[in-house]
Amino acid sequence: MHAANRRAPPLQCGLVIVWPGRPHPLGAHYDGSGVNLAVFSEVADSVDVCLYPDDGEEICVPLPEVTGHVWHGYLPDAQPGWRYGFRVHGPYAPSQGLRCNPSKLLIDPYAKAIEGDVTWDDAVFGFDTRHPHSAASPADSAPFVPKGVIVAPYFDWGMDRPLHHPWHETVIYETHVKGLTARHPAVPEALRGTFLGVSHPAIIEHLGTLGVTAIELLPVHQFLHDQFLVERGLTNYWGYNSYGYFAPHNAYAARGQRGQQVHEFKTMVRLLHEAGIEVILDVVYNHTGEGGRGGPTLCFRGLDNAAYYRLDPEDPSRYTDYTGTGNSLNAMHPQVLQLIMDSLRYWVEEMHVDGFRFDLAATLARELHDVDRLSAFFDLIHQDPVVSRVKLIAEPWDVGEGGYQVGNFPVLWTEWNGKYRDAVRDYWRGESSTIDDLAYRLTGSSDLYEWSGRRPFASINFVTAHDGFTLLDLVSYDTKHNEANGDHNRDGTDDNRSWNCGVEGPTDDAAVNELRDRQRRNFLTTLLLSQGVPMLLGGDELGRTQLGNNNGYCQDNELSWHDWEVVDDDLLAFTRWLIGFRRQHPVFRRRRFFHGMTLHGGGITDIGWFQPSGEMMDGGAWEVAYAKSIGVFLNGDEIPEPGPRGERIDDDSFYLALNSWDQEIGFVLPCPPWGDWWQEVLDTARPRPVPPQEPVRACTEILAAPRSVLVFKRVAGPAA
Repeated sequence: MHAANRRAPPLQCGLVIVWPGRPHPLGAHYDGSGVNLAVFSEVADSVDVCLYPDDGEEICVPLPEVTGHVWHGYLPDAQPGWRYGFRVHGPYAPSQGLRCNPSKLLIDPYAKAIEGDVTWDDAVFGFDTRHPHSAASPADSAPFVPKGVIVAPYFDWGMDRPLHHPWHETVIYETHVKGLTARHPAVPEALRGTFLGVSHPAIIEHLGTLGVTAIELLPVHQFLHDQFLVERGLTNYWGYNSYGYFAPHNAYAARGQRGQQVHEFKTMVRLLHEAGIEVILDVVYNHTGEGGRGGPTLCFRGLDNAAYYRLDPEDPSRYTDYTGTGNSLNAMHPQVLQLIMDSLRYWVEEMHVDGFRFDLAATLARELHDVDRLSAFFDLIHQDPVVSRVKLIAEPWDVGEGGYQVGNFPVLWTEWNGKYRDAVRDYWRGESSTIDDLAYRLTGSSDLYEWSGRRPFASINFVTAHDGFTLLDLVSYDTKHNEANGDHNRDGTDDNRSWNCGVEGPTDDAAVNELRDRQRRNFLTTLLLSQGVPMLLGGDELGRTQLGNNNGYCQDNELSWHDWEVVDDDLLAFTRWLIGFRRQHPVFRRRRFFHGMTLHGGGITDIGWFQPSGEMMDGGAWEVAYAKSIGVFLNGDEIPEPGPRGERIDDDSFYLALNSWDQEIGFVLPCPPWGDWWQEVLDTARPRPVPPQEPVRACTEILAAPRSVLVFKRVAGPAA
């Protein structure tokens, strides 16, 4: 019988009373009296809700109504804390992309909390594992799969409000809930690796004194651990395998009560906000943890496989995969788009987060095949009154054809600037390339973003991120060392653009270690004095190493966790100073691009580029492939944008001398009218910043140590 014509069952089924309920909102919603349940499936013949009020027997009852392919019912006796799932009766025809199987208990895509984890039994697969292309498996998966938890919505947010830090004042700290806290001696053991651990006073103090304004958390949506990793004794540590887009990951809860992870996540956000720190979530809407056609049936596959996933039009039993994980969510389907938008709004409105970093965002922008700046996904984001007002960060690529889209996302979006990472790494390892690429990256990448009407803060600048080497490993290894992952060192990128400074891995050679320390200071100085939004990989300020592993996605252990007992105190002090220096000087965080013009009648342009000889850069100098030294003048008197109350912004002016040669280079300080006297404020050849030095007269040659950065401030003259 067609779903739209089926009759409603009796109002009472066994011990559970069921009323018709409403088709919206989707998911399980407790209203103080009972629970409304609603779930989408266009292909279902009927849908049962299975309830687990306590540890007793499963109670399954049919949802009595279907409206617009949404199956719904109201349970007046249901209460928060009850667990639940769905069973879908419908066609099982994999060759047609249909994979309904009522023997598989399905997680509600809109579940606000999820209890348990996947146990890798044959029963979790929709097919008979002995005959993958045969009929549906009759084995009941309920004992082996997680279940949704009905939660009460109340939480005392107090006076919590969005912080709305402007993009140009933002400094991002990318980190992992567990990795940040698992080894911190001041965090109580019961809170380590949890949301409450992240908001512990010791962690907040570190973030506050460091000076970051936002913490970007690796995925916290409920995720699963791949079968092949579990069989190797590993886990999906990073969490890029989501299946619960409304549910905070249950393993990050300190207490075991059902739904407790929701309360603890909200507590974390509230406490971070009180400290002035925004919360940005790394979200994975491009694929799910169900994998390819050999994967388990946990949620979307059993509800409506052809609606939720992109299927191969030539063979619907297969999945179109732009992500390298086995499947891609079908962002062309209106129900999938609704799921994504409902999830985003939920995390903003109910969980108070401040923004999102979209993993493999190019996949979401694909229409029939190509990445499209005018896709429905972007249209929905831009018109949404909630989501359009938070921070939106794209990882602007995927693994499909034409997937590298750095610079091509529309307005409102910022992007992980992979070209910034590559150019800065190449420069400091001494790679021969034209210096103009570095110049673009230092000044906000106008070549990538200005054409579309975006500003310098469209560029999320980074040198290291979770995916790749840490900063210490970047200067300590020429090649990856991923043997611990169990894949014979075949996983992880080979394009590291790293340099080990002469020795592979740890060494007692003092000269090599001094060079590595200087290189790290060079990277941090370049990052934090570039226009755009700097993103620091958590632990880089401490000297964290992964021993050359550039793909620690499965290493939930000391290899990935922050080691708070072994801290590079000099580097930590240097990083704090740099972030504070950036915060003090708006010339390093402009809201508009440089244009080589005078704006306020000062007589000199807003930016100037110099050869080490003191001469201005000309066309020929920009084309020299072996050039490894350059000077740049940043004019604090020529900042075009006004302050928040329309006031003119003035700042000091600075001259930066960058030398990536392996030898000392002389730089002639800019002559008048660029400045009369210059005072050194930073030299990366020194372990820590020193008090300002005596001013030096303009046109004087100063020496930059091999592979170093010098920063000079323009001053009026020597002190009297």
